[in-house]
Amino acid sequence: MEPEVLSVATATHGRVLVRRAARPRGVIAGFHGYLENAVIQMTRLESIPGADRWTLVSVQALNRVYRGRSQEVVASWMTRQDREAVIADNIAYSAAAVRAASDTMSARVIYAGFSQGGQMAFRAAVRGDALPLGVICVGADVPPELLADPAARFPPVLLVRGRTDEWYTQVKHDADAAALRARGVDVLPLVVDTGHDWTAEISAAAGAWLDRRSSLDQGSGIPDQGSRIPDQ
Repeated sequence: MEPEVLSVATATHGRVLVRRAARPRGVIAGFHGYLENAVIQMTRLESIPGADRWTLVSVQALNRVYRGRSQEVVASWMTRQDREAVIADNIAYSAAAVRAASDTMSARVIYAGFSQGGQMAFRAAVRGDALPLGVICVGADVPPELLADPAARFPPVLLVRGRTDEWYTQVKHDADAAALRARGVDVLPLVVDTGHDWTAEISAAAGAWLDRRSSLDQGSGIPDQGSRIPDQ
């Protein structure tokens, strides 16, 4: 007889790095890739031109391990095991992290992720409870469950792929951009000369995109595409 599998909810603590700005434009919430950590993603956020005008929040995944036989602590967002439950946990955790780090409950948030963290950025933006100003996704596809949900609303997106990235292919990048455009999303697809990586060129492009988003949204509230509606 096969053992019964129980799904047991429990409280846990996550690690979140915050760098505050004096008069922030909003919050940039960052999500690292597989077997990375919050320090790595914070370094990426800090490399974006103009990032000093934003409160930076780097959220570390809950599933922590040591890298190989070293003492370096890294983490991952999920595996295929209990996937739906873990996705829900990660969304709730990310929302709590942004709330804890924000100076106001109405802070406007850019969600920025790399690789596995890119998918997490999309999920936090679409399913979270903060005001989504945009998503910067580097080296990751749009989560299929979001594209399959007609009620899902996406904010503007910067969708970045490395030209030699074997994980996030050009075919998938093109398909994601087309799927977002079909939903009326303001998406900027970008291909840069790198592999599966976040480079200085990507940081520069993210900075220019942030400046454009900020100028468009100053005094006009959040774009319609980012309006929050209750999950069905």
